[in-house]
Amino acid sequence: MVRLKFFKESASEKGYQKEAVEEGSCQVQKVAELSPAHWAYLGDALYEVYVRERLVRDPVYRNTGELHREAIKYVRAEAQARIVNYLTPRLSAEEQAVIRKGRNQKCGHIPAHTNAVTYRYSTAWEGLLGYLYLTGRKERMEELMAAGFAYLQAEQEKAAPADGAKV
Repeated sequence: MVRLKFFKESASEKGYQKEAVEEGSCQVQKVAELSPAHWAYLGDALYEVYVRERLVRDPVYRNTGELHREAIKYVRAEAQARIVNYLTPRLSAEEQAVIRKGRNQKCGHIPAHTNAVTYRYSTAWEGLLGYLYLTGRKERMEELMAAGFAYLQAEQEKAAPADGAKV
């Protein structure tokens, strides 16, 4: 499992981790007061780092161009929306509520390369990751990222040509 250790120090400096340990649900209340867009802003960065770290550790990818092309398969809106659809039945009621809030968040701009529904679901995924991080539930966040990554990886393996060539 990939660990995002460097974030722990940063979160402690800002008081997030300390408050989460000392105040418990009080921290959840503070985080819940933030906009789902704020959760998604942070979640986007967390997931990007997670994917990049997983790929960098894989000796199959020899150069940064290959790494970038492979990372896009995991972080693009369509992939994140598929993760949400796959994981939703496995989420707690609280996590499903966070997904709903993220999905229903008004989007100022929807990129031209995707549609509104897909973009909303990808924002919901990023929002869930940011929410879990800010509430101090990093193990759960990493568990969900690993499950989502594995799901997309399995999808790619099913779609790969029979001769084993890269897609």
